[in-house]
Amino acid sequence: MPDYFKSEFVKIIDRKYFAKESNSIRTKAFDNLIKQGLPNKKDENWRFTDISSIKKGSFRISEKKDAPNADYNISGHKLDSLKTVVFFNGHFQESLSTLPKRLRVISNQEYMEHNGWALSQPTKSSFDLLNTAFMDSGVSIIVDRDIQINEPVRLLFICSGDEKLMTSPRIHVDVGESSFLSLFEQHVGDCSEYFFNQSVIVNIEQNARLDHIRLQNNSESTINMGNLHVKQQKDSTYDFVQFAFGGKLGRTDVNIDLCEKGANCFVRGLSLSDHKQHLDVNVVTNHYAPNCISGQSFKSILKDNSSGVFNGRVIVHDGAQKTDSSQSNKNLLLSKDALMNSNPQLEIYADDVKCSHGSSTGALESDALFYIRSRGIDQETATALLVHGFASEIIEVLKNHDIKDLVITYFNSWLEQKN
Repeated sequence: MPDYFKSEFVKIIDRKYFAKESNSIRTKAFDNLIKQGLPNKKDENWRFTDISSIKKGSFRISEKKDAPNADYNISGHKLDSLKTVVFFNGHFQESLSTLPKRLRVISNQEYMEHNGWALSQPTKSSFDLLNTAFMDSGVSIIVDRDIQINEPVRLLFICSGDEKLMTSPRIHVDVGESSFLSLFEQHVGDCSEYFFNQSVIVNIEQNARLDHIRLQNNSESTINMGNLHVKQQKDSTYDFVQFAFGGKLGRTDVNIDLCEKGANCFVRGLSLSDHKQHLDVNVVTNHYAPNCISGQSFKSILKDNSSGVFNGRVIVHDGAQKTDSSQSNKNLLLSKDALMNSNPQLEIYADDVKCSHGSSTGALESDALFYIRSRGIDQETATALLVHGFASEIIEVLKNHDIKDLVITYFNSWLEQKN
């Protein structure tokens, strides 16, 4: 266990603005983290992901003093038209945020107090335990029953500064019965070195829907660890799409529990990596109830010496009859030195199901490239057309034109720099 974890934990426990009940939750999580330790390459789900930059690092826990000045202008981060919840170096900035009237946003301490401190804490993942121990600033987003919030609400995470900071924001999202919320996470920043470890805990009630977009475009020196836990009730829908473009190390763990019949979830993603970037996604979908539908579809485009991982599991538990589930992982290598590890898995303990999975990794098809070039198109343009075609299936999922335009802008910028 890194020594700086222990010294920084003492500092965060000493902060006077936390309730005693909060500190007892932190201490229990930190004790469990010490016992469990951080993952290593002997752990199957971490076999291809090196986290030595975390273990050997020396990060300071972000404090309120690391927040921006009151007159900080966020307009440089695009999409000013969206209602936005702003986090700066891990801290919620109420003065910079604009919220829809029908959305309730409260502090995590208020949320935990409201739930009698009986908060369900993820305990299997070391990075969830780390987040629980160090959670400093975060919010709980609550959509009450029968409310439709159709315009996306943005969670804007900004990192900035020259110090080596570690931040641990905790986000709760509760979508009430028969309600709808569209949520857009945007991760940006120009920090010199930064360790971001986030946990998002989602509950979707009966007949409710959450559309969730995550765009990670951090600086090249950032470590971005995202931990996502979703519980779905009867006839609910969860639609998640991630675009991972930035950071030297990025890992997203997605855990979805389909708890009651008729729940549906669709999880998609597109990763772009170059240089020595490493981008990893680990998805587990648990079918606990009958008549549920799930889908996993992830694509990666890799160049230079970059590497990536897709671990996808669908577990159909006993009694989850009439399950309909599919997995797909397709990867495009634009360099002979790029490396992708793909591991789609199905675990089925029910006998009346429809499940499929598939994976493919390779370079651009030479026949397709030859065909386009035979029409008088140069090599660079022909390559760009094929790469666009490969990625379009994921990008076209986006319904909001402003968000789609932003993703396409980032994508084109990445492509122009690489060819």
